[in-house]
Amino acid sequence: MRRAVREWLGRYAPDGVVAVALSGGADSVALTAAACAEADVVDALTVDHGLQTGSAEVAAAAAALASKLGCRSARVLTVTVERAGTGPDIADHDQDIGDRAGKARYPGGPEAAARRARYAALDQARQGLPVLLGHTLDDQAETVLLGLGRGSGARSIQGMPEFDAPWGRPLLGVRRSVARELCADLGITPWEDPHNSAPEFTRVRLRHEVLPLLEDVLGGGVAAALARTAAQLREDGEVLDALAGELLAAARDGDGLRIEMLATAAPAVRRRAIREWLLERGAKSLTDSNLRAVEALVTRWRGQGGVAVGGSASGTRLVAAREHGRLILGSE
Repeated sequence: MRRAVREWLGRYAPDGVVAVALSGGADSVALTAAACAEADVVDALTVDHGLQTGSAEVAAAAAALASKLGCRSARVLTVTVERAGTGPDIADHDQDIGDRAGKARYPGGPEAAARRARYAALDQARQGLPVLLGHTLDDQAETVLLGLGRGSGARSIQGMPEFDAPWGRPLLGVRRSVARELCADLGITPWEDPHNSAPEFTRVRLRHEVLPLLEDVLGGGVAAALARTAAQLREDGEVLDALAGELLAAARDGDGLRIEMLATAAPAVRRRAIREWLLERGAKSLTDSNLRAVEALVTRWRGQGGVAVGGSASGTRLVAAREHGRLILGSE
């Protein structure tokens, strides 16, 4: 654990000053302990979502533990989790899928709504520091499986990055069991989040049913293999993204993109360039089908109409269309 944190600090935070998101669970407790041993300064941030009875006491205990472990400061951040209809549904790398009732109460489900509130609070409180998160190799494997199940392309199975500023994940090469071993060695009993054993969440079923079955059927090593696959795809993706950036720069024509330039590019590079252009112009929640329909305006033009790609900040609908040899984005 200490080696993983030390290597991460050397790559991304050589000044040795970081914040850590501490929930009180085994992964975040072990991460905090390792960070306090390896970093020069550690500030602990604990989020109280207020969704469970006794959550304030759990958060206070986590903050007290942070001080004992050697953190410079320990703060409890109390948040209000948005109910359905009060905000946009924004997915994240470690998205869980809740039950239908949860989705009705919260945009994207209760876990997604809590995640939005948590990340917003951490971002506001971090005071310019990178924030270490306790995601492990097991979490990475679960993320890859979720991406495979959704079938939304290589980007969805690249998993979580080691550093996606300001979020740092030093433990992506460390098994969850190692975090529990460290807690036991330190004589710490971590908090057990009841959501982590609730079968109505897809990620929980992957953790307790699907991955163990795959490990049994394939003879072990599945979680590590999935994590390696994510790392390899991320390296490939970085190269393709760089090429897409060059294509995007070359294809720009005012607010639009030149069709001729896009049409001659390799499909993987072209789709990435189109995706980046749509996102920078305000498109939201792009799906693979959205993207391929926009690409068809370039490669399979048959006089078809525009393609809706989500709403803008003003509430209007954004539509990609082909006009005078250019790909354009308008609103209606």
